[in-house]
Amino acid sequence: MKKSSLLVSALLPLAAAFPVLAGEDGKTALCAEAEERYATMFGAPSSEAEGVTVVKMYKYNFCPAAITVPVGTTVRWVNVDKRTSHSVLSPDAGMKESDRAFPEESIEFTFLTPGDQETLCGPHWETQKMIGMVTVTAE
Repeated sequence: MKKSSLLVSALLPLAAAFPVLAGEDGKTALCAEAEERYATMFGAPSSEAEGVTVVKMYKYNFCPAAITVPVGTTVRWVNVDKRTSHSVLSPDAGMKESDRAFPEESIEFTFLTPGDQETLCGPHWETQKMIGMVTVTAE
């Protein structure tokens, strides 16, 4: 095995532990882990949530980080972390910062204006770069 392969093998667990170090593959694995936590907590995958689009909040990330939804869609951000609380705000959409959502709690907002609308975690967007994007399309 090449030295570079050994180094990558050694660093992959660190990428999962420190999402900032994770590239796209690390982000995919992190979001898969968030989905597993969601399904365990709620007894079904997030895709089965009725009437909403679900975004998981996990290890200082939105999973998925970017979504596209039609006007009038309600997005539900669900905290699947073990100990950390999060909030959500979207100045672009006129969404003021929500109350903190603790583990297994959620925040909902209905998007009524087309366009790209950045979403931020109030306490973590600057320090942890916990930033997402909701692209709202006109129907």
